[in-house]
Amino acid sequence: MTGLVTRFAPSPTGLLHLGHAYAAGCAFGAAKEAGGTCLLRIEDIDETRCRPEFEAAIAKDLRWLGFDWPEPVRRQSDHLAGYTRALDRLIEDGLVYRCFKTRREVADAIASAPHEAGEVYTGAPLPGAEERSLLDGGQPYAWRLSLKAARARLGANYDALGFTVEALEPPHEAQTVKARPKLFGDVVIARKDAGTSYHLASVHDDALQGVTHIIRGVDLAGSAHIHRLLQALLGYSPVIYRHHGLLTGPDGKRYAKRDRAVTLQALREAGHTPDDIGALISQHIAQGHILRHEDMHG
Repeated sequence: MTGLVTRFAPSPTGLLHLGHAYAAGCAFGAAKEAGGTCLLRIEDIDETRCRPEFEAAIAKDLRWLGFDWPEPVRRQSDHLAGYTRALDRLIEDGLVYRCFKTRREVADAIASAPHEAGEVYTGAPLPGAEERSLLDGGQPYAWRLSLKAARARLGANYDALGFTVEALEPPHEAQTVKARPKLFGDVVIARKDAGTSYHLASVHDDALQGVTHIIRGVDLAGSAHIHRLLQALLGYSPVIYRHHGLLTGPDGKRYAKRDRAVTLQALREAGHTPDDIGALISQHIAQGHILRHEDMHG
């Protein structure tokens, strides 16, 4: 694939709704505008919530809207070994550590940290004997990315990290944003019972699939800070970001998969056409029923 390559990457944890239709339109529309490619990727690493029937419904809804994509579709659950290899690289380079704290203990550690540390967690590897004891006892743990180790590995390049953000609408004016992974602290990269996380799997797949542009909602805009760091640590090329707003109901609350009245399946069964969906989206935007970056971040 050449030129612009982007992706639409839903998780099959429910039916797609009107907000998803807008998100898909932004991604597939950008590819069409640039004469590029939009991939479909199924992000199903959450085995407790993902369902095959929802995956089938995703494809059906997108086809109904008139979108198409190259086959085969990448399903993350089929590629866990690849994420393990990426994690192993981070482990071998000393960039991650096992964290045995519970969520409550992490919250307490954040609350007791100096105010300037912000509401994020930073930690350190346990002494070898203590870690071995916990491992022998079968204690659950998470692999956390060490910002301290990342800074030591990258040196001056750590502070020089940045990424490009383009405007959603043509002519897609670009600006360079300084990467600030400190905003997230030592994020979870994987868990004992789950060999990867959204951060690691997404960054790995984007690199493997040759994605050049990530077009996603403003709720995920902050992820670019930690993803840029992971790209640098794993030797992956940086990507360009565009962020779209999130459709809401008249009450100002963003749509969720539990809102069955606005699922594409329900709208289709009620007799709506794909053109009607486009009109509904345009109506939402015209009436201001959309959360933009400034609405979420002040």
